[in-house]
Amino acid sequence: MPKKYFSNPKKLSSMESSARSSKELPTILREGTTSEKPTDIRVIASKAFLLPVATRVPLKFGDQILESINCLRVRMSVCDNSGRTAEGWGETPLSVQWAWPSEITYQNRLDSLVEFCQKLKQSWPEHRGSGHPLELGHDFLRNVLPALQRNHNAGARSGEELPYLAALVANSAFDIALHDAYGNLHQVDIYDTYNANYMNRDLAAFLQPAESQSTTISFSGAYPEDFLVFPPPQQLSAWHLVGGLDPLSSSELGDNPPDDGYPLLLREWIETDGLKCLKIKLRGNDMEWDYDRLVQVGKVSLETGVEALSADFNCCVQETSYVNVVLDRLRNEEPAIFERLVYVEQPFEYDLEQRRLDVHQVARRKPLFLDESAHDWQHVRLGYELGWTGVALKTCKTQTGALLSLCWAKAHGMQLMVQDLTNPMLAQIPHVRLAAHAGTIGGVETNAMQFYPEASAREAQIHPGLYRRRKGQVDLSTLSGSGFGYRIDEMNPSHQHHEV
Repeated sequence: MPKKYFSNPKKLSSMESSARSSKELPTILREGTTSEKPTDIRVIASKAFLLPVATRVPLKFGDQILESINCLRVRMSVCDNSGRTAEGWGETPLSVQWAWPSEITYQNRLDSLVEFCQKLKQSWPEHRGSGHPLELGHDFLRNVLPALQRNHNAGARSGEELPYLAALVANSAFDIALHDAYGNLHQVDIYDTYNANYMNRDLAAFLQPAESQSTTISFSGAYPEDFLVFPPPQQLSAWHLVGGLDPLSSSELGDNPPDDGYPLLLREWIETDGLKCLKIKLRGNDMEWDYDRLVQVGKVSLETGVEALSADFNCCVQETSYVNVVLDRLRNEEPAIFERLVYVEQPFEYDLEQRRLDVHQVARRKPLFLDESAHDWQHVRLGYELGWTGVALKTCKTQTGALLSLCWAKAHGMQLMVQDLTNPMLAQIPHVRLAAHAGTIGGVETNAMQFYPEASAREAQIHPGLYRRRKGQVDLSTLSGSGFGYRIDEMNPSHQHHEV
């Protein structure tokens, strides 16, 4: 099947789907069916490591403040039916404050999450399925992860249950490593495998259209490559994060600002990195502060040539009227800033099923993107029905889940962004690769260089353009080889870490 990219896929017509289904394709195997492709793999071992990283400045989002983080790095071993083996690597920040906002202590939440990582490390080799990593990853998400989370919470010692989003973040490093290992085993770029040549199941085995589109959209005979950009761009516009504690003027620097050669003020970042896109973190529970912050950052943008803004309320808004009032006031009082506001990200509580807010009125003012709520394509479907118009994809919700959500969203005409979890080191690479292949509304959010730039010094020796933003962009041209193109064998010895 030729590679296609649906640049504006309002729908896949039933006529087109039938035409594609009529082509000669391999038999589509449903979940649980034994596959027979010689490229199929199974997991034989996994190891997990924690890499502690301290921030140079604090990162505030919503009511949470992040000053240090542990990155989970996973090495996974796989084999095919002939006995050939290979290893792959995956990594994600265990961003406890983002994935598990709570009033219980940070240490209790972290301890619980690390304990869950240990259970994942044991469970992946015990999952005896075989197939393509998208199939294995999907089956693990559906059949193993929920039960693992329930069993973990049955014996919870933290005083609070581990939420599914936190479980998903922990699992993402294993899932990413699985995809990388598959590419390494077959000596192929992993993005060249999301098609009928390698996969046993088409997208109809994983996805169902919205009920309102069930007669016009079919995933039969379609594969992820049909929704991906080929060839991907080698440079991406970089979105800079303006955190809730980030100083805008020298009077806000405090008594002991870091003196490490990196910018501190927003204007310095814009000038140094040539930034054109800013994502503004808001509180979501203080309307005057949120409006003033939008105006302050917006005025800096107007004066420095920044072209695009987004507003992230981080799940703290309780009612749609809050966002409507802020947007209407901005449109009336600061129309030039309002014009530069490209989209609004996740204002409301992320549990869509518990609180089904109709957001059509908000989305009529500005495109409205799911983030924390977009656990998987089913949640994207629910968001679509409630009026959300876009999805912020994250690899920390697994490569598998991100790809399936991408395909579902594009088929239904939703817009895409790829958002950061402040990804340093190896975590940056699958993150930017997803953005390059996704066809976002413009570039990728990337901010690890703001908060812990030296953490990625090892990786930056091989991929300098991924860890420093120049002319407002990151450069992917050094990525090459199999899997995600890490080129990990060329890097110096690893960071200090300990095994989970």
